[in-house]
Amino acid sequence: MITGKNHIGNQLSAKGTKTFKTFNPLLNIENDWEMTEAIAEEVNEAATLAAEAFKTYSKFSGYKKAKFLNAIADEIEALGDTLLDVYSSETGLPKGRAAGERGRTLGQLRTFANHVKAGNWVEASIDTAQPKRDPLPKVDLRKMNVAIGTVVVFGASNFPLAYSTAGGDTAAALAAGCPVIVKSHPMHAGTGYLVASAIIKAAINSDMPNGVFSNLNSNGIEVGQILVQNRNVKAVGFTGSIKGGRALYDLAAKRQEPIPVFAEMGSVNPVVIFPKALKSRAADIAKTYAKSITLGTGQFCTNPGLILGIKSEGLTNFVNALSKEIVQIEPSCMLHPNLVEAYEKNKAYIISQNGLKVLADYKTEVKINYARQAVTAVSGNIFLDNPTLHQEVFGPFSLVVRCENENQLQEIILNLEGQLTGTIISDDNEIQNYSEIVNALQNRVGRIIFNGVPTGVEVCPSMVHGGPYPASTDSRFTAVGVDSIKRFVRPVSYQDWPNDLLPDALKNENPLSILRNVNGQLTSEIIK
Repeated sequence: MITGKNHIGNQLSAKGTKTFKTFNPLLNIENDWEMTEAIAEEVNEAATLAAEAFKTYSKFSGYKKAKFLNAIADEIEALGDTLLDVYSSETGLPKGRAAGERGRTLGQLRTFANHVKAGNWVEASIDTAQPKRDPLPKVDLRKMNVAIGTVVVFGASNFPLAYSTAGGDTAAALAAGCPVIVKSHPMHAGTGYLVASAIIKAAINSDMPNGVFSNLNSNGIEVGQILVQNRNVKAVGFTGSIKGGRALYDLAAKRQEPIPVFAEMGSVNPVVIFPKALKSRAADIAKTYAKSITLGTGQFCTNPGLILGIKSEGLTNFVNALSKEIVQIEPSCMLHPNLVEAYEKNKAYIISQNGLKVLADYKTEVKINYARQAVTAVSGNIFLDNPTLHQEVFGPFSLVVRCENENQLQEIILNLEGQLTGTIISDDNEIQNYSEIVNALQNRVGRIIFNGVPTGVEVCPSMVHGGPYPASTDSRFTAVGVDSIKRFVRPVSYQDWPNDLLPDALKNENPLSILRNVNGQLTSEIIK
């Protein structure tokens, strides 16, 4: 049952008087459950509990944290169809999508469990002493990663499971040894409540300290602001808009003790189609990209919102085929009326820009809260002169830029803001003739794709989900995959410590049997 209360550690709390309900966009009605917004007292209580929990949780072994993470996955799975039904009622998405995202969420948790159990994530480095070194003796230095402290996670609107309450940020932070406070997303607060209940049950059954996890409801920005400014909070994970991410980033920077904000924000994910590919398979590429643009009603951070090509007959054929294909696809429901409103407003604003031509705009009447897909086009000159055209339109929308020549194509890429992805479509090894364009694109993105689509983010160690600002606030890190744990750790060096007082990861006998860098060599051997 969804009580709508806040999870303050292991206790439910509803001290506030402000409530809200989530919305079913498919039926265009409010859902039954009522959520109670957290007040400042509850926010601070959660942060205090988390700080106390950190003292012990951060010292837990990889095996104990792995047991907790696996227990979370088991408890979420045990929610069964109840979770899928609530997910669908709060998003308008089918149960198949809900089940798929649940599977990804469970997979992330279990992957992190294996990762921390293996132990290599601490990146142990040991430089043994050389007391007889001439002219100066060398001290014994040993370094490893340790948890940074309490992490606040802001749930994403478009992934109620994989990027929210028990999503990638939460899994990474818990794996690192950091307590987590989730600011639940108001669009799917019921889903968040069920998942939070599963996490708390897992925490209790795994003997985790009270406060290792909390979940707070809010329909506004106040709870998030209080959280980010609380002195017990040491880092933030965020997935959402540039406006929201930047506001949190600025707020965290103004603290007496500034803290990192790892925000994954806006991206138009440029796709560059080279001339031979356009000449030989324009229709096939158009069909593929019509599906990618409309996938999930365009509500993916990797949606291909910008397509770049050099003027040619092939580009014209592609544009004509894309315009035809995209209106053949039936529109689908967006996640919330607010998103539909924002999409139509932003689409209209971009279309109103001088020199922009609408190639295809779904004109047939659609159901309420459904989005009409659109494809537009503009010249390279106008695109360069108007930064407004660089902005993301969150939804099934894409802009084709007709570049005058190779030089202008490169100039456009060099002037793009940072992106999550960039895609190259090439035929017959023609990519070898455009090395400067490829290099320029690589310098603007976190993931560069060859002859594919950007939609779809594989969860694995080699994935980078991040990029130069404003795709993310720190391009050195990924928000997906086990390496995302690096956002919530910091390195500590131990100098001349007695062996028996060192953490297990740094002891001579290597009791964890992990891979370590010992005097410049990777080895799992003991130090004699």
